[in-house]
Amino acid sequence: MIKILITDKLAQEGIDLLNGMDGVEAVVKTGIGEDELAQIIGEHEGLIIRSGTKVTAKVLANPGNLKGIARAGVGVDNIDIPEATRKGILVMNTPGGNTLSAAEHTMALILAMSRNVVPACNSLKGGAWDRKKYTGNQLNNKVLGLIGLGRIGMAVAAMARGFNMKILGHDPFAAPADAEKLGIEVTDDIRRIFKEADFISVHVPKNEQTLSMIGAEQIGMMKPTVRLVNCARGGIVNEDALCEALASKRIAGAALDVFPKEPPEDSRFTQFEHCIVTPHLGASTEEAQIEVAVEAAQILVDAIKGGPVRNALNAPSTAGALPPLVGQYAELARRIGTVLSTIAPGQIKNVQVGYRGSVAEAAVEPVTLSFAVGLLQKHFDMPLNMVNTPVLARERGISIDETKNTDVKDVAASFSATVETDKVTRTVTGSVFGGTLLRIIEIDGFNIEVTPQGTVLVIFNDDKPGVIGAVGTLCGRHNINICTMGVGQKPAEQKAMLAVSLDKEPDAKAIDELRELEFVNELYVCKLD
Repeated sequence: MIKILITDKLAQEGIDLLNGMDGVEAVVKTGIGEDELAQIIGEHEGLIIRSGTKVTAKVLANPGNLKGIARAGVGVDNIDIPEATRKGILVMNTPGGNTLSAAEHTMALILAMSRNVVPACNSLKGGAWDRKKYTGNQLNNKVLGLIGLGRIGMAVAAMARGFNMKILGHDPFAAPADAEKLGIEVTDDIRRIFKEADFISVHVPKNEQTLSMIGAEQIGMMKPTVRLVNCARGGIVNEDALCEALASKRIAGAALDVFPKEPPEDSRFTQFEHCIVTPHLGASTEEAQIEVAVEAAQILVDAIKGGPVRNALNAPSTAGALPPLVGQYAELARRIGTVLSTIAPGQIKNVQVGYRGSVAEAAVEPVTLSFAVGLLQKHFDMPLNMVNTPVLARERGISIDETKNTDVKDVAASFSATVETDKVTRTVTGSVFGGTLLRIIEIDGFNIEVTPQGTVLVIFNDDKPGVIGAVGTLCGRHNINICTMGVGQKPAEQKAMLAVSLDKEPDAKAIDELRELEFVNELYVCKLD
């Protein structure tokens, strides 16, 4: 009998599905603490949770029979995924279950703002009858600016088309190939959305690139009649800038379903009649709860019974089963992908990888997949791996062209990758020396040698005396130790670059001081571990 432990409130449909499966038993124990969960978890083959249960290293210390954990929902920050991976426990989530729910909530907020539903309701309940004050606007022919064209953004677009809205879409990462078929005008210039849209809705993950991506500068570009919606993640719209814009009536309105800290610590947005706030209700519909419950139950049992593995967030590592050469190049490729994700900003247009020398004779699919994980990880909230990365890449219309050449050039074997975005084209080449030493040996035609580990600074600079000394002195002043340094030059262009691996990540002040050095043209901080 396969026992599935359920420790958070789950829709009955999911429990019924489990109990209706041959050889499966649902065990419901909600509200239990860490100690009790640690004691009983090994008695079960599977665990289904929501956001309430914390699956910590302590809980996973003695996993016993546990083979898989399913999160009925998207977020998995309450699961120690590295520890689960070390114990060989599969972790899955249900990212598609709340797509329609979140999209509908977005449209509900857009409609509520356009017709002043909330303030008009409050006014009438207070005894007033003021039709003129709450005259609204139609959505027909209005421009909806969508920032982020993933599953939810695309669903919002489909719904908005039913209101005959004009859709202007931008994705900082990569727009799906079928976006234009849905009637979305895709633009590489996000400023067009700020300048042209009547409604702006964000649907991007929260990361270093998207944090406060809409601030005072961006709001300053907008029409005074614009209305903003954030049902994605708190902090993507800078709250201080938004509060100021609402207070000065610089914009017509805003609607927030998410906040940097939840519940929010302050209530400043409640003072504005033209601001709607809801307590993170995007996925809170009965239908969505049923869907994620049923999906979590199905994918967990399928995986435990040896069937298809879907929505895996930590595919069991295959490094041990790979030939040593392929395993080392897979790790090198992942790190090169991470470097390129940092030094090649913008929307991805084309990706190419190349194998040369002895590695070109091997089965390199795991290497290419590992590279894709490194390249794409920061653009997603969920952990990527060799199972889910191909699916997510296809959804965004990203393909990787692969070439092989067994002829040796410069080194016995090498892996190179080129990423073209709407802003820049970058190429990074690496090699494995002595079977174990990972090295980057070329960046954009600059011949260098640097170890891709820890934090690596990539600096494109003018070729002049004193560069190395200035960078070293500044790092020393901030108590940052330089581990390895690669220096490349193009004398004919009077250009050079440094690739410096550090023993710790520099803080914002150190980075600002480095950028202010007179010879620095571009500086990127690549976090590889």
